[in-house]
Amino acid sequence: MIVTVTLNPSLDRTIELDHLVPGEVQRVTAARLDPGGKGVNVARALLANGVDALAVVPIAGVNGDQLVGLLRHEGVAVAVVDVAGHTRSNITIAEADGTVTKLNEPGASLSASDLEGIVGKVLEAASPGSWVVLCGSLPPGVPVDTYASLARRFRAAGLRVAVDTSGPAFQAAVAAGPELVKPNAEELAEAVGRPLHSRSDVIAAARELQDRGARTVLVSLGGEGAVLVGDGVVAGESPVAEPRSTVGAGDAFLAGFLAGEHAGASEGEAFAEALAWGAAAVQLPGSRMPCPSDIDRSVVHILSETAPSTSDTHH
Repeated sequence: MIVTVTLNPSLDRTIELDHLVPGEVQRVTAARLDPGGKGVNVARALLANGVDALAVVPIAGVNGDQLVGLLRHEGVAVAVVDVAGHTRSNITIAEADGTVTKLNEPGASLSASDLEGIVGKVLEAASPGSWVVLCGSLPPGVPVDTYASLARRFRAAGLRVAVDTSGPAFQAAVAAGPELVKPNAEELAEAVGRPLHSRSDVIAAARELQDRGARTVLVSLGGEGAVLVGDGVVAGESPVAEPRSTVGAGDAFLAGFLAGEHAGASEGEAFAEALAWGAAAVQLPGSRMPCPSDIDRSVVHILSETAPSTSDTHH
């Protein structure tokens, strides 16, 4: 089983329209409400493709109840930790040309006992060798090293830890030695403190994260594809002619990689699966996760691959 942890889950409302004109009353062409949060989306994508997964979420108030209801309606297994405050609600405005505007609330804070409850749910469900995926932003008031401390505890329990977050929380988590981190280009540039102008820049930055503690670095580059830096290096792309919504595409991308790893695929095979899942998600409305009929592996193009060598191998 793959267990995901989302410390700042949300209700995600997506509104589609032809073109957003600020200050005017406009007609919406479509709208949908999805359960949200990066780890929640990873679990949704895994389960939509027959991979056993559990979403661990803190919930609060009416929004929290609605979030759990939506997840259970999709058949997602959920482990709930009740907390004070209210679960946040996010709004995405998707325009016909692919432009996406997001309005994200801060979310409910978590106490030390709330975090202990979350740890307990993970350890109860996961077994040694299983993946636990720590995803998304930290809610207000939660210490910046929270993902790092969780990663150390889960690693000590024999779990394989993946982290997908940003900013100082991401940098702290890298130093905790996770098995996998998944930054996008902007998050990777922020982590190393310099702009990344080329694929070689991205690879060098990923190697720097390995030197800091990460075992494998999976970098999503949006329309430019992705790069995997593990023992070796793989670059690839999965072009989408008509993107509909990028919301959740990175989560589907990560889920695809984890699904491949879970099935015993090689790093390169898991990377190709990630590209296919990410491309499928971009073509779906809102933050809907792709199911098998949505995924077209023929769109994946591996651009380059460097086999591992003694000098390339990192802990």
